[in-house]
Amino acid sequence: MAEAVASSRSQARANLLRIYAAAVSAADPRRVMARALTGEADGAAQVPEAIAEAAGIRLIAVGKAARGMADEAVARLGERIAGGLVIEPRATVADDDAASVAIGYPAGVKILSGAHPLPDASSENGARAALEVAAAMEPGELLIVALSGGASAMMAAPAAGITLADKIAVTAALMRAGAGIHELNIVRKHLSAIKGGGLIRAVRAEVPVIAVILSDVPGNDLGTIGSGPLAADPSTFSDAIGVMKRRRVWGKVPEAARDRLERGAAGEMAETVKPNDPMLERVTNLIAGDNRMVVEAAAHTAASLGYRVERWRDLEGEADAAGRALAEYLAALPRDAPIAVIAGGETTVTVKGSGRGGRSQQAALAAAIELARMASDRRLMLMFAGTDGIDGPTDAAGAIVTAGTVARAGEAGFDAASILANNDCYRLFKGLGDLVITGATGTNVADIMVALVNF
Repeated sequence: MAEAVASSRSQARANLLRIYAAAVSAADPRRVMARALTGEADGAAQVPEAIAEAAGIRLIAVGKAARGMADEAVARLGERIAGGLVIEPRATVADDDAASVAIGYPAGVKILSGAHPLPDASSENGARAALEVAAAMEPGELLIVALSGGASAMMAAPAAGITLADKIAVTAALMRAGAGIHELNIVRKHLSAIKGGGLIRAVRAEVPVIAVILSDVPGNDLGTIGSGPLAADPSTFSDAIGVMKRRRVWGKVPEAARDRLERGAAGEMAETVKPNDPMLERVTNLIAGDNRMVVEAAAHTAASLGYRVERWRDLEGEADAAGRALAEYLAALPRDAPIAVIAGGETTVTVKGSGRGGRSQQAALAAAIELARMASDRRLMLMFAGTDGIDGPTDAAGAIVTAGTVARAGEAGFDAASILANNDCYRLFKGLGDLVITGATGTNVADIMVALVNF
């Protein structure tokens, strides 16, 4: 009997990882870029004609999927690309022109790296280089911008009067306070020279721009993805001040940042690009891939494995609350057949401890603790994981738990509740061998949760 249970758990774990792999594959950056350039993506019918008519093409690719998207663009457009820039996660390739040529890019395309989740000097270098590419565009040329998750940190140019260190301090304070991506971006746009439409401002009026976007933002708000370098921003300096005060970080950030926001709210400096600005008419924004795509792929794969698929609500809000709510939902499911419950989105974590982990690991452990509290006897296994393969400042994409995880943790000497409160989930899951470690996937479309029940 014990061998049969172990075998079914082993198979369930394998199925979870197979479903996750299929989901991530659906957001392959080369695939989504190809669909955009050939006109197959939604809203992309005019793209092939725009490419054919352009006297020359320049490319800016930035984010966790930058390399894959740029690779596809180079493969299809070749020497028509007169120059450009690729800003990708650090440690992927050396920052030099020789590296660009070595991997088959046109000589005018430079490769740089940028930091994530917090920007650093490399991020500022990348942002300044992107603004230079935009400003150098000639009439008759076409600018293609490939934008993916992580772009906001990897392409960071402080606005006049503040330093990168000021921006980093503000971002770090907000993240520690549990600010969501929407709140973060309201503030970052008003401290930036490139976000909130800043990149399109650098492009001369005669030049059209096509943005091919792999969205890591639930709902695909253009102003939130990468902090909207080519999109309108309806928020204001006053809104940014409001976010910081609600999150109780106003008095904890550099004076220069507060001074800029206060002066902006007083009308002493230009706002971000607002809706209906004429310059936005020459920008075509294409959502070529998003979280919905990976959720659908996960559901299709789960069904092919014999599970009845149910969609749970979007992943949002505090990770602890999402994990507990999921546990309650799973515990109430019927026991008549194997079920796969799937959800996508992005939670947040208000960091109160000093441990190491990420939102997916936090949500998974919260779910496990709730299952233990309910003394659930359900045969279930669930996984929270980031589609980029990176959960917080760790080398894990997420974690897998069962109704017995807390008991196993106790036997191994871990106090699950204390670890959750200290935001130290990585240590527990590493000790139990329940981390999901894939390495960087080369894409990023938020997170996914898959739960297998009655296996």
